[in-house]
Amino acid sequence: MTDQREKSIYRITLAGTAVNAVLIVLKFVAGTIGRSSALVADGVHSLSDFISDIIVLVFIRISGKPDDEGHEYGHGKYETLATLVIGIILCTAGLALFVNGIRLVADCIAGAEVPRPHTLALVIAILSIAAKEILYHYTIREGLRWNSGAVIANAWHHRSDAISSVGTLAGVAGAMFMGEKWRILDPLAAIMVSVFIIRAAISIIKPNVQELLESSLPREVREEIKTTVMSVDGIKSMHRLRTRRIGSAVAIDLHAKMDGTLSLDEAHAIATEAEHRLRDRFGRQTIINIHMEPVRP
Repeated sequence: MTDQREKSIYRITLAGTAVNAVLIVLKFVAGTIGRSSALVADGVHSLSDFISDIIVLVFIRISGKPDDEGHEYGHGKYETLATLVIGIILCTAGLALFVNGIRLVADCIAGAEVPRPHTLALVIAILSIAAKEILYHYTIREGLRWNSGAVIANAWHHRSDAISSVGTLAGVAGAMFMGEKWRILDPLAAIMVSVFIIRAAISIIKPNVQELLESSLPREVREEIKTTVMSVDGIKSMHRLRTRRIGSAVAIDLHAKMDGTLSLDEAHAIATEAEHRLRDRFGRQTIINIHMEPVRP
């Protein structure tokens, strides 16, 4: 299953890398020739997409390695780190677009002449929207299928690029067809889109920072763990539940109280059944440690 997961993630990421490479060239060339600062900025966003694809390709291979002497809990945190880096790149790209848009708007207000964008810029913006939206749906489906935070983050990176191109399209079209005084729409569109990009980046960064800081799983997940464990015959109560996420896997530590007259074999069988039920619910890669405590009459 792990090999299949890694191959699937590689396939979808390579597809995104190829699409991004083409779009980067098209946006920079069309933005320069077509005289659209918004499309050039959009090309910078696509470049950040390309970089994030490379990061996923590198880190997913590392995170898919089995546990070893130096990483007894596996290498899942590498995927968390990759996701965090993608979020930071996305946020940096958004801030760069925002600052550049503000500068261009200030130039327009100061009376600087803004050139009319060319039709080529309009065509490439439409092409980019279609390509990145298709790529988003393909990537998010695989990310959810394999429970990969890095791939899901990359999918939203594709979606943010598609929305960025929608803003670019609106700005270019307005600047082209609504007259010279409306050419300020080009940089205004870039500012609007940059805010969305920054918000999307923060939503990616926050949970992965929490994971690296060893935050517990959400309350509803912990309650589900308790319900699953208490459904096992022979477990009378449980306490000292500790949880965390390691990449796409979940780690669970708990103390389970059982009848103190049980033999070691019987108590072990009950704990093993609890482990099976937890793995059925949270995945075969779930790391479980159950400490058995006796309850005596």
